[in-house]
Amino acid sequence: MKHLLLPLLSVLVLAGFRPAPPVPAPGRVTVKQALVQASVLDRATGEVLPLHPHEGQLWVAGERGHPYAVRLRNATGQRVLVVLSVDGINAVSGEQAAPEQTGYVLDPWESTDITGWRKSNQDVAQFVFSAPGASYAARTGRAQNLGVIGLAVFRDGDAPRWTPRRGVLHGPRALAEAADAESAAAAPRVEPSPTQRLGTAHGVRESSPVRDTAFARATALPEQITELRYDSAANLRARGIDTPVPPKPRRPDAFPGRFVPDPPAR
Repeated sequence: MKHLLLPLLSVLVLAGFRPAPPVPAPGRVTVKQALVQASVLDRATGEVLPLHPHEGQLWVAGERGHPYAVRLRNATGQRVLVVLSVDGINAVSGEQAAPEQTGYVLDPWESTDITGWRKSNQDVAQFVFSAPGASYAARTGRAQNLGVIGLAVFRDGDAPRWTPRRGVLHGPRALAEAADAESAAAAPRVEPSPTQRLGTAHGVRESSPVRDTAFARATALPEQITELRYDSAANLRARGIDTPVPPKPRRPDAFPGRFVPDPPAR
């Protein structure tokens, strides 16, 4: 199967190539050990959205109408394949997402931002936080998995590799599960989960050139599965996730003073 190779222009630090670190032993992988590290960039503000661990999951708070990118960093000295899923849909092919499908190939130590739904080898339609009904998934009759970004990561079959334990999740989600082990053992939550307020829309097109390449997977199963869940900040707080409450904007006052002051001297 052909996959998409990101162009060298997408490498943030071209001098960042260095010898590969030792291959880790099989087992649960921390964020720093993950093959690919993932985050969400709000393109309207330029801010990488904070990750909030909660009940074995990682959450980010999105803002409706803001375009965003999924930022990927290959933390290894070999090529990797990332099958990217948004709202349960393959971000390259538009299929109902599955790990065996097409994806992006990252060179050793490469970092890049995936900014939208792949329309061709030349452009994408922007990822935009939207109302659930305006999401691409809802508009195509597949709204069952709104609010989750997924990565299935494979190593290059031509490079030294290790075999993960079957059924073990790796990367940020594993860290979130470990961090919340004690809270998971607490009494079950009584309040129902709030209704999802965000999805990902099919935004305007923008240039994002890639090219096809071949990739032989080292394993039949992905060596890393990462899930990042997103919703509105208000819904995260309703779930018990501590996120900052934005200050209310100050309303203009028509009569803030009594008299007209002198203007500043020039």
